[in-house]
Amino acid sequence: MAKLYFTYGTMGSSKTAQALMLRFSFLERGKKVLFLKPAIDNRDGENIIKSRIPGLEAPVDVFDNDDNLLDIYNFELLDIDCVIVDEVNFASKEHIEQLKYIAEEFDIPVFTFGLRANFKTELFEGSKRLFEIADKIEAINSPCHCGKKTIVNARYKGRKILYEGESIVIGGDEQYKSLCYKCWKEGKLDKN
Repeated sequence: MAKLYFTYGTMGSSKTAQALMLRFSFLERGKKVLFLKPAIDNRDGENIIKSRIPGLEAPVDVFDNDDNLLDIYNFELLDIDCVIVDEVNFASKEHIEQLKYIAEEFDIPVFTFGLRANFKTELFEGSKRLFEIADKIEAINSPCHCGKKTIVNARYKGRKILYEGESIVIGGDEQYKSLCYKCWKEGKLDKN
């Protein structure tokens, strides 16, 4: 039976690179891949996923928050070997239920990649549901500037870490930095 997989890490930990490499691995073996992301993630533009590694990118189908994946795609007739979802943290609880259904009822493996928590250290809705029902969960570790494991996606402005604000603000390195909990709590963006 196929499984629902969740790979998570902080920003810059190689989640998107791993999703793109997994896609390539399937395609190289003649397999068919449905590559998805939530529409809210428009940092790289619509219908594209880009890694921080230059040139590592691919076209992607997007879905909106109110879309039902089972209505958009006819998985009984769709000839695919796997589903890969990047930025899955932005998916709704219902989307995660649909992805689990796809794995179990259509025997199609579903690989998801995303953040665990927002800049306030609160679980994203999609990530929370994946922690509850994914068959396999794997963390990607990356180091903080102090050497400890990063677990926080700190949002900052200037040289100051922000602890209040909108839960979701799409951005990259210009607004976010991955830190360990201690450095985040103490407001240390770097070693100085």
